[in-house]
Amino acid sequence: MIAPVPTLRVTACNDRPLQPGGGYVLYWMIAHRRTRWSFALQHAVRRAQELGKPLLVLEALRCDYRWASDRLHRFAIEGMAENARRFEQAGVRYLPYVEPERGAGRGLLEALAARAALVVTDEFPCFFLPRMVAAAAQKVAVRMEQVDANGILPLRASEKAYPTAALFRRHFQKVGREHLAAFPLENPLARAKDLQGASVPREVSARWKMASKELLAGEASALAELPIDHAVPPTAMRGGSAAGEARMDAFLKDKLARYPDDRNHPDDQGASGLSPYLHFGHVGVHELVHRVLAGESWTAERLLPKPNGSREGWWGLSPAGEGFLDEAITWREVGYGFCFHRAHDYERFESLPEWARATLQKHAQDPRPEHYSRRQLEEARTHDEIWNAAQRELRREGRMHNYLRMLWGKKILQWTKDPEVALQTTIELNNRWALDGRNPNSYSGIFWTLGRFDRPWAPERPIFGTVRYMSSDSTRKKLHLKRYLATYGAEPSGE
Repeated sequence: MIAPVPTLRVTACNDRPLQPGGGYVLYWMIAHRRTRWSFALQHAVRRAQELGKPLLVLEALRCDYRWASDRLHRFAIEGMAENARRFEQAGVRYLPYVEPERGAGRGLLEALAARAALVVTDEFPCFFLPRMVAAAAQKVAVRMEQVDANGILPLRASEKAYPTAALFRRHFQKVGREHLAAFPLENPLARAKDLQGASVPREVSARWKMASKELLAGEASALAELPIDHAVPPTAMRGGSAAGEARMDAFLKDKLARYPDDRNHPDDQGASGLSPYLHFGHVGVHELVHRVLAGESWTAERLLPKPNGSREGWWGLSPAGEGFLDEAITWREVGYGFCFHRAHDYERFESLPEWARATLQKHAQDPRPEHYSRRQLEEARTHDEIWNAAQRELRREGRMHNYLRMLWGKKILQWTKDPEVALQTTIELNNRWALDGRNPNSYSGIFWTLGRFDRPWAPERPIFGTVRYMSSDSTRKKLHLKRYLATYGAEPSGE
């Protein structure tokens, strides 16, 4: 029997009983969409072994979530195609369901759960997923358990939302040692022979048709039939665990060593490019951190004995390793914790720190030097060459250079009616076009431009008040931008 998952990561979603007479354990895969390094899949396998049942995996994709588009759908579906191959190799029954029209998938989970001994699902603290899981847990007649595979720290390892990265970093250094010793299994399907043979009820197979080969192949004609936003096209970046693992391999081999020097310069392309894969769950942060640590033959004895709260030195790694882990853990997980503990308002203006709200509201009526509509912004029709290039990168590639994303958000504040309009505009543009949008880390970046996880900065300025100010002129002086602007500085011919 495989190792159990840490208890802090497993939560009952309802008070329904197990059904020992059920035909299988059902794993409803909704966020941690992979077969490797996943606490959620590991728990489903463990529970199936405990109950002596085969494992049935349902990975479903709705068509009515906000911002559903060809871009987001195809990236997710490419992940489903990869999962189908890997589950087939392990002999585990896998159901890839893509909703063909609004409401078509309604009742599928309940129908499968009616024959299940237990339902296991993923915990994700953002977007519509918490509400969906809560509603589903009340509809099924069997116990449902959710598993937190989001970060190195379990969501419940913190008792509050930390207001700054520095405070979260100190907390992580205080409690993280035990969680660094409890990573998920690399391949929880390695002993899947005991889990084969799940039988899908005939009425389910007859009513809900699984994704076609054409759809799993990402064919444009198959996507065109779905009721989603076809104005946001797929990008060249492929989704799925295999693509994510290949990108991770390339980053660790070719870019990590120069990460501290290159990450902020668009021309140098020093970022990992992994955020879409982490968001869709095609790659897990545990594998990424493991690979970074293993690359330096790291052991826990190299950790400082006491927290120092510093971005460097605590790990006992190279500057590149220390810097990358601070981004992958501190800055990523402070956002996950915020969304978890502030589920009611993490995406609202009211969730900003009091000082930021006060200074922004004080300057809300300040004259704007320029005013652009949401459509003008979306189409990159401003006077600012750097901002337009960043927006074009977002539209074409589904991502944006991290440093330029900060400037991008600051300028939207400067060019829209007031801070609350700026916030909604930024959320809308980011979540519609970014593959890594609709994510706690994405909301961290958006709200940072308005003061979250930051402090007041002097001098007080028009529009910004004491919120940190950034300008395109200073950005041009700091960054290597020549090749970037040549690539994204104008629309390509025929576009």
